[in-house]
Amino acid sequence: MKFSENWLRQHVRTDATRERLAATLTAIGLEVEGIAELGEGLDGVIVARIVECARHPQADRLQVCQVDTGHGRVQIVCGAPNARPGLLAPLATVGARLPGGMEIRAAQLRGVESHGMLCSAQELGLDADASGLLELPDDAPVGMPLAAYLGLPDASIELKLTPNRADCFSVRGIAFDVAAACGSEVIAFDATPMPALSDAALPVELHADADAPRYVGRVIEGVDAGRRTPVWMAERLRRSGIRPVSLLVDVTQYVMLELGQPMHAFDRDLLRGPVGVRRARAGEALTLLDGREVALDPEFLLITDADRPVALAGIMGGFDTRVTEATRNVFLEAAHFAPSAIIGRGRRLGLHTDAAHRFERGVDPELPRQAIEVATRLIVEIAGGAPGPLTEAVLPQHLPQPRPIALRRARLARVLGMQIPDAEVERILRALGLAVDTTADGWRATPPPRRFDLALEEDLIEEVVRIRGYDAVPATLPGGAAPLVAPGEGRVAEAAVRRHLAARDYLEAVNYAFVDAALLRHWQLETDGVPLANPLSAELAVMRTALLPGLVAALARNVARQQPRVRLFELGNVFAARAGEAPRETARIAAVACGDAAAEQWGVPARPVDFHDLKGDLDSLAALAGARLEYRRSQAPWGHPGRSADVYRDGARIGWIGQLHPRLQRALDLAPAVVGFELDLVPLLARALPRARTLSKFPSVRRDLAFVVPEAVSWAALADSVRAAAGPFLRELVLFDRYVGQGVETGFKSLAMGLILQDESRTLTDRDVDTAVAAVIAALQQDHGAVIRA
Repeated sequence: MKFSENWLRQHVRTDATRERLAATLTAIGLEVEGIAELGEGLDGVIVARIVECARHPQADRLQVCQVDTGHGRVQIVCGAPNARPGLLAPLATVGARLPGGMEIRAAQLRGVESHGMLCSAQELGLDADASGLLELPDDAPVGMPLAAYLGLPDASIELKLTPNRADCFSVRGIAFDVAAACGSEVIAFDATPMPALSDAALPVELHADADAPRYVGRVIEGVDAGRRTPVWMAERLRRSGIRPVSLLVDVTQYVMLELGQPMHAFDRDLLRGPVGVRRARAGEALTLLDGREVALDPEFLLITDADRPVALAGIMGGFDTRVTEATRNVFLEAAHFAPSAIIGRGRRLGLHTDAAHRFERGVDPELPRQAIEVATRLIVEIAGGAPGPLTEAVLPQHLPQPRPIALRRARLARVLGMQIPDAEVERILRALGLAVDTTADGWRATPPPRRFDLALEEDLIEEVVRIRGYDAVPATLPGGAAPLVAPGEGRVAEAAVRRHLAARDYLEAVNYAFVDAALLRHWQLETDGVPLANPLSAELAVMRTALLPGLVAALARNVARQQPRVRLFELGNVFAARAGEAPRETARIAAVACGDAAAEQWGVPARPVDFHDLKGDLDSLAALAGARLEYRRSQAPWGHPGRSADVYRDGARIGWIGQLHPRLQRALDLAPAVVGFELDLVPLLARALPRARTLSKFPSVRRDLAFVVPEAVSWAALADSVRAAAGPFLRELVLFDRYVGQGVETGFKSLAMGLILQDESRTLTDRDVDTAVAAVIAALQQDHGAVIRA
């Protein structure tokens, strides 16, 4: 928000210097980003009129001008393209020193004397426009000091506002905060209703329910729209970052900056009526003020004329009904739109307008009538005209209603750690525009309708301390001992997971929770995605549904920067939402690797990392929780066929592991093979409470068995059958060989396993061991068609 310092001082009485005012604004949360001082050092610059212009005899681009200073004539050599007889422009007289340090002296320019300099806005430090002389209105008094005429010196102050302070997108809104902080008062504002001088009116209708609960309009007939915007208004607009366009447009912009209510002006003669507000229909189109035609859908609100779209509500007006200097009859509108009906709509069309910026954050629902009255008075005083009666449509049940908030004296003191006098609390709240009633234990305050951000007791506490000053809050150390909470043993700590993966040569990555929708489509993970209503950019438009896309993108950036061996992991949340449901948030862990399995060294031959390397890392991680993982063939579209698996624990799928599909790698422009895994964190880290038991004093017995089984049978399925059949004596099961080749039929494989048997109370007999082995052989033959290898 940018505004003129002099304009602000017309709304609030304060003797604070410019530096003190800026410091106060920043201290109360309205951070001052910049101050541009205007009109300093313009002594000797006056309003002058060019009387005659003649071509310079020695230069085609220069003119010799005779200039009226109000006290006589002087000769000026000028090269501005817009210099012409009758033009009023600033004249820096001999002896003047301009803001850039230039001192004006009498001089000869190519043999012709020049006594002063006609100036552009840039040369005076008033604007960036250096295309020609600063043109002043025809009624500017010749000879008057320019600073006095333009209301200088002044300063253009720019604030960085947080999204919750929508009320400060106006000069008057800022004035309330300044008055509260400086112990001053906001000057009363004249918004007296204008009497109707004609019967001209257009009916207005509302068909958008809570999205548009109030719409106010007025017809003004006989307006001279060709009148020039008064210099005081034009200068305030310029110092607020808005370039004047035409009188009617400038008035609506001026009222918006002063009160915070966006407005629009239509050419009445181009409207049929009634004027209404409704949702757009699929397939409708509208040509906007900037000449672009946009396609609409029911997400957009429209202003209509006899059901014909004429403006994009809360964002931009339409081209076909715009006002021009030929306009004679005007229809002014001001409305209240719910933030949810406007937010994000402009960005969908590539638009960012001052009106949308305000409506997205919330505008006072009581402002439309006041804004219409102020704009009407300005138009009539400057351009004449006969205003008609005010026409209003309102849905009271959908207008936001301020609710009283209780503020307890004891709670205020406890949160701030200090006592604030009751009179000071009441002064601050009333200065901010709240209606305050005293209660037995504190106050009951009702915020004004412009303060959408005040809803809780904590909000009022923040307002009090914000205005009182954060530097007044005492700095005290905590006095109590912090309670120690022992971590639960039923879950592996995330810190232990991080240490474990770091010890296995992985680096932790932290990626944005927002990703590009196109990236998710490459992975075929866009289902149930949660799009953002107001994304920072197109590349950060959707909440991530998995960690792997972002992690692989980070790996790719490292590979592109000559890092051939990359190993990354990430712990984070993913988001998904089915239609009609609230988004679900799930904690995940993921890791990716490419390049050599081990760092370069002389003792081990180099080989690329593969599925089994990553599986070993994952199994070691699962061992922290005492988990036994099961791997089954995966059909995930991003996984390599035959080199990826779904991961199960206790019969439930918890994630995926494998090599990326070559097609996906080509789409991501990744040359080296990439392996990775992603699992739900909670089921992976859950562990049973540890139970202490004595070690057996009796020897263990090992029996090795080799089976021929179909290639499709997984080791995990065989291991489950062995554990179920071996009985209570089985302590450990290991797979120590896999063979395919001569002596084994095609389509089969030989797996050799070791069964380690032991009892805690006695030494096992041969009969015990033979019974367990026979049970295992029978189970494998029955469950999987396994045959003992000869």
